Amino acid sequence: MSEGMNSALAAVLDTAMGKVFVKGIRTDHPGVITQQREAMINPHVRPLAPAMLWHLDSVAGWDVLGFEYVEGRHPDYTPGSADLPVVVEAMRAVADLPCPDLPLKDARQRWAAYFDQPAAAEMLAGNTLLHTDYNPANMLIPADGTARMIDWAWPTRGTAWIDPCCLLVRLVAAGHTVAQAETWARRSDAWHTAPDASLDAFALASARMWDDIASADPQPWKTRMATAAREWAGSRLAGVLR
Repeated sequence: MSEGMNSALAAVLDTAMGKVFVKGIRTDHPGVITQQREAMINPHVRPLAPAMLWHLDSVAGWDVLGFEYVEGRHPDYTPGSADLPVVVEAMRAVADLPCPDLPLKDARQRWAAYFDQPAAAEMLAGNTLLHTDYNPANMLIPADGTARMIDWAWPTRGTAWIDPCCLLVRLVAAGHTVAQAETWARRSDAWHTAPDASLDAFALASARMWDDIASADPQPWKTRMATAAREWAGSRLAGVLR
């Protein structure tokens, strides 16, 4: 497979029982934890996510996951795209999933370092299951027009309005103005549960997080995300969107 950012192995196997998508990473790579998280959460996010068929957790130094193969395309996030309502509906479907009693990432811990006061991260507490990585490469749209959420490397427990914020930054990076991106985020019921002050604080925390990510590894897409997150934070803190 030509796409994908984190797996050393990504391929479609054409087997006697049909096609299977496989992804893998060396067991001595720090990123192997993300595959273990994905294996852990998969039974709880079907059928929104393709079913994991098997997990080889230590074979010849590799951790490999096998998934139901889904024929589809990645959504277009650019302004005016007909895919955007489908994307928002998929985000709403994630929020409707029960949050399982598993050792998920906690939103307060994930973002605490990016608040002026770590205690301020308590605003992120909640019991909603979050995907948090709305890269368009992490979503497939099959021929039936519905969306399937893939790559559950960062399943997180927290307040429901975090996922709309994560999508919003992706939309700005894809060419939306902040106002346009917030219009799409408002289509999520969860967005309306967030006080303005919380959105302001999270926008600033997101900008700091993406700045850290881009500084550590300045790939073009990470730099675009950092720019988009700063644009959102700047708009909110300037009161443009009030």
